[in-house]
Amino acid sequence: MSDDLIEHYGTDGIEDSRLRRSGHGRLEFLRTQELIRRRLPAPTGLRVLDVGGATGIHAAWLAADGHSVHVVDPVPAHVLEASQLPGVTAEVGDARTLTATDDSVDVVLLLGPLYHLTEPASRAVALSEAVRVLRPGGLLVAAGISRYLSLLEVGTNGRLTADTEQSLRTVIDTGSYDGHVGFTQAHFHTADELRAELQAAVRSEVTVYGVEGPAWPSLDNAGPAAFDELVNAALRCARLVEQDPNLINASAHFLAFTRTP
Repeated sequence: MSDDLIEHYGTDGIEDSRLRRSGHGRLEFLRTQELIRRRLPAPTGLRVLDVGGATGIHAAWLAADGHSVHVVDPVPAHVLEASQLPGVTAEVGDARTLTATDDSVDVVLLLGPLYHLTEPASRAVALSEAVRVLRPGGLLVAAGISRYLSLLEVGTNGRLTADTEQSLRTVIDTGSYDGHVGFTQAHFHTADELRAELQAAVRSEVTVYGVEGPAWPSLDNAGPAAFDELVNAALRCARLVEQDPNLINASAHFLAFTRTP
């Protein structure tokens, strides 16, 4: 996994730029902040382990809120950039072999590893590691990419063709994503699948939210200049159906929350 990620992410801040520039990336960033702040056990003073935290785009605002944040990422260029943020430390590492000690952190964020780990056994190991380092009652936050992301993206931007249909069917049916819209090979979840994986690891109640809601493709298709005009309606739309079982999979991403016993 690490070599593929270094090749995909290592030449520039691709994840950082996506969350700052694309319409649905900016919506994802706002909603991720909103949902995490809503569920944090305290508004400040928590020890947060941001696993797969890339250049620290989420670590930065968490540290600014007064939390102690440590980023773990397999891409050395990401770690170097994250380590320069105020209040943030960082190390090169793997979600499956964390260096943190048992019961040592209040919050673990897995906002990337679960979709980059394409085998169920590897995802289970990463979740087990997160549980190991969390204190009793600690918060685990895990992200997944929706199996319907590609369909909604290419189906609304005019790029859905006969040549891409089989790849779309495969990812919808199995979660196996082959990189057909430019992302690296990955596993895409359904909301129920993500919930089940966390429940198996933590043996505790899991709540899954749709992050962007169903309006996210309109932001990309309208272009950057229209973002400020459209974003408030898109945010309201996302909140209204964030746990609706009929629409949750229309989000591009999910966030799942659970606490250790």
